[in-house]
Amino acid sequence: MTTDEILSKGKELTNLIDYQMNCIVSKVLLKKKNGNVTLFAFWGGQELSEHTSPYDAMVICLDGKGSVFIDGNENVMQEGDAIIMPSNHPHSVRANENFKMLLIMIKD
Repeated sequence: MTTDEILSKGKELTNLIDYQMNCIVSKVLLKKKNGNVTLFAFWGGQELSEHTSPYDAMVICLDGKGSVFIDGNENVMQEGDAIIMPSNHPHSVRANENFKMLLIMIKD
């Protein structure tokens, strides 16, 4: 499904991406010079290692359960939860079980 189809028809986000065994799957929905909107589907136990980014970012949990670590502090997320990750702060993401999230990144 293309971004134009999503914008013109409206779609349930969780159905736009599928889990793949032992993988992290991502799908960019919108890419602009000052930010991106990306869907992720993490197989349980998968993780993005700690890193920093020049973007402020919001994570919205769409399905399952995961943990977002910011500055070493764990924030457990479940469906409907959201959290802001400030730019230039170390963060990582771990799927405690199969976990889908929407990541919105914005740069000044």
